[in-house]
Amino acid sequence: MVLPTSPLRVAMVAGEPSGDLLGAALLAGLARRLPATTGYYGIGGPRMIAQGFDAHWPMEKLTVRGYVEALRHIPEILRIRRDLKHQLLAERPQAFIGIDAPDFNFGLEEPLRVAGIPTIHFVCPSIWAWRGGRIKKIARAVDHMLCVFPFEIELLERARVPATYVGHPLADEIPLEPDMPGARAALGLPASGPVVAVLPGSRRSEIALIGPTFFAAMALMQQREPSVRFVMPAATPALRALLQPLADAHPGLALTLTDGDAQRAMTAADAVLVKSGTVTLEAALLKKPMVISYKVPWLTGQIMRRQGYLPYVGLPNILAGRFVVPELLQQFATPEALADATLTQLHDDANRRTLTDVFTRMHESLRRNTAERAAEAVERVIEARRLRP
Repeated sequence: MVLPTSPLRVAMVAGEPSGDLLGAALLAGLARRLPATTGYYGIGGPRMIAQGFDAHWPMEKLTVRGYVEALRHIPEILRIRRDLKHQLLAERPQAFIGIDAPDFNFGLEEPLRVAGIPTIHFVCPSIWAWRGGRIKKIARAVDHMLCVFPFEIELLERARVPATYVGHPLADEIPLEPDMPGARAALGLPASGPVVAVLPGSRRSEIALIGPTFFAAMALMQQREPSVRFVMPAATPALRALLQPLADAHPGLALTLTDGDAQRAMTAADAVLVKSGTVTLEAALLKKPMVISYKVPWLTGQIMRRQGYLPYVGLPNILAGRFVVPELLQQFATPEALADATLTQLHDDANRRTLTDVFTRMHESLRRNTAERAAEAVERVIEARRLRP
């Protein structure tokens, strides 16, 4: 496929760290396929910027969690989307790629598509889990969907939305057999003895809501099993500043608080206590027994419950099609329940072997050289529009 050698412009929007990961992988693949002079710009995070992306707005402007919590940010978010829409309609990039952030990106993609700018969306929204009515909006807004899970293709084909299964970049990045001894050595953890990785989230609101409960659960676990050690990655310096007072309030905890390095922390662990989100998929790819939890304000929880179609929220359970790891959510996420469930995951060897088999098959199904597949699909969309009369 031969694209023009004159400079191409591709606009992209990623709204949170998981989107930044996907965007960085896509940019790496595009760099190998599109002309070197291609310019990439819009809204993105540090991983995308490291790939040469020009971020006109910081990604954090869109990183808002929950329906109720988003209300006070709506005016600024709508202003950013309006300004970006006017910019893109004036500049007319060769393609626009919305990376996750569906509420923001679909509202941008629809007018761009009407104006003749090819629109690509990377990560199909969870129409199989909730908000199935969104498929109509997808059909209006998206020229081509890049799917990270294989079962999404059939759902989109029914709605006549062109789609390509590209796998998940985490499955390419994470080895099939993680190096636990190496991770422990790198973190200064003992080579033997039980270690639990605890991940309360990557947003301030998540830490505020579930952080104290997770610390109380750790304290209970250590009371019951004094030999257990904990490792907790802080996604950013600002989040470490929120976590440090909680750690100081529990001086007896055998806790290693790290700056980032979530994947290494989970690799070093025997079990994981984790907030629901993409990080649960990462834990599954690392073959870790886990307990999934979250807490959101009551009204947000009610909205999510009413819109949900599946009995589970964690990606490992969704992909397995059944509960393979426990989920303790909202009022059920008490320190006692979390401690009990995590210690069970830590010590049940038969369950560990079963999960290793389940997660290995999951890993193999998602390992598809995502960067190359996604970039190839984007290239096809740009070329098809260029050849259109």
